[in-house]
Amino acid sequence: MHAMLAPLMLGISWLDPEKMLESLGPAFFWVSLLVIVVECGLFFPFLPGDTLLVSIGLFLASDELSVFPGPVLLDLALCCVVLVGAAILGNVVGYEIGRWVGPRLYEHDGKILKRDYFERSEKFFDEHGRAALVIGRFVPVVRTYITVVAGASKLDRTRFFLWSLVGALLWVLSITLAGYFLGDAFPELAKNIDYLILGLLLLTIIPAGIHWWRERSSD
Repeated sequence: MHAMLAPLMLGISWLDPEKMLESLGPAFFWVSLLVIVVECGLFFPFLPGDTLLVSIGLFLASDELSVFPGPVLLDLALCCVVLVGAAILGNVVGYEIGRWVGPRLYEHDGKILKRDYFERSEKFFDEHGRAALVIGRFVPVVRTYITVVAGASKLDRTRFFLWSLVGALLWVLSITLAGYFLGDAFPELAKNIDYLILGLLLLTIIPAGIHWWRERSSD
C-alpha cells in the first residue's frame, strides 16, 4: 500500500504521516503546523495538508500522539485550535503577498508559480466571491492560491479575515474530527492508515474534478 501512496506523496518519504510520526514523535504535530502554513499561502500547493489533518486526529484517537497534557479530548480540542490558527496564518501571509505584489504575480510562469494556477484560482474567486475562501479550502491547488488572488484583488481585510476564519474552522474541524472519530471507532486504522489517506485523497480529488469539468464545459 505504501507503494501506491508514494506517487501521491510526490515520492518523498517524509510526507508519509506514519514515517513522520515514527521519526519525529510529538514534534510531528509541530512540523505538520508548518506544512499547513506553507500550503495555505506560500505557493506549495502539493503539500499533504488534508492527510496530515486526518492523521493527527487518528493518531490522537489511538494514543500514538499526545501534544498537550490532559485528557485526550482536551488534547484534541487544543490541537484543533492551533491547527485553525496555522491555517489562518497561511491565508494571511498569502493575502498580504498578493496585496503587496499584486498583478505582477500573474506575469511569472515557473514550475511552482504557474500562471495557470493563478488564472484558475482567479476564475474560481470570480465565480464564488468571498465564499471561495471557504469552498476553496477543500479544493487542492485552489486552497493555496485563492488567498493570493484575494489579496491581489484588494478584497477588504475584515471580510477576508472573517471568511478565512470560517473556511479554516470548517476545513480543520471536519477533517481532523473525522480522523479522530474514525480512529476511535476503528482502532485498527492506526495500523492501516494508508487506506484512510487514500480514501481522503479520493474525496479531495472529487471537488477538483467537478470544478475542472465545469470549466471544461463552459469553454
